[in-house]
Amino acid sequence: MRLLKPLADRLNRRRRLPEPAALYRDMGEWLASPVGQALLESEKKVLEPILARIFGYHFLQIGVSTDSLLAESPVGHRFLFVPDASSKSRHAIASSEALPLQSESVDAVLIHHALDYTPDCHRLLREASRVLMPGGKLLIAGFNPLSTWGLRSMFRIGNRLPWSARFISSTRVCDWLKLLEFSVDKIAYSGYLLPFTHPRVVRIASGLEQFGQRSALPVGAAYVIVACKQVMPVTPITPRWPIIARPIIARTLGEPARSRPQAVESDIQH
Repeated sequence: MRLLKPLADRLNRRRRLPEPAALYRDMGEWLASPVGQALLESEKKVLEPILARIFGYHFLQIGVSTDSLLAESPVGHRFLFVPDASSKSRHAIASSEALPLQSESVDAVLIHHALDYTPDCHRLLREASRVLMPGGKLLIAGFNPLSTWGLRSMFRIGNRLPWSARFISSTRVCDWLKLLEFSVDKIAYSGYLLPFTHPRVVRIASGLEQFGQRSALPVGAAYVIVACKQVMPVTPITPRWPIIARPIIARTLGEPARSRPQAVESDIQH
């Protein structure tokens, strides 16, 4: 038992998620690396035609860095939050799991790898669903465990990014969305590159990406889920008033019609 305890402690340390401030700083540095840029560009290519078909007034991005993927969106107001002021960013400060927004106030939400590093996935999804308008679009980009990147994360050492992510499968995320009354419109994959930083691997990343997109195999490093918040139909309930029978006015057959006195007097005078 004493021999197993250090191994258990090591596994717990490997599963420990980074703090939000450290996550934004370190993930921003990793996305600036050649491999991170290659993955980011592949995700942008998948998101570009999807963003072009989303319209509205407000588009929120919930992510793990200050890199915005909403540049190609026609929505006028595109914004995101940062966890604290240490990031030295011009963006507003707020937690992704407690958004300072009114319910049903944004037209679309993009969750960019935030589910991979949050301690409470259900809370994050419920918060995104709360601020999303009925009929709005929810986009989720996450690391795919059924890929070479997912296999690489199983042999990670320490809490190095991005391998310390949770790597939640797209099937599991879709099940969570159905419980929140979302309909899944599309699942796309990107990042058909090997999880290594060697310059030769980075050079062949574009060729592997083209092959993966043509084959549409679900083994890309990342997936993009497009879901729509369902609108519950409201059927107006009209009150059922009781039917009152109309009175029937009838005259006995053969009864002479009674003339008004004024009309009879006027006839005599004439």
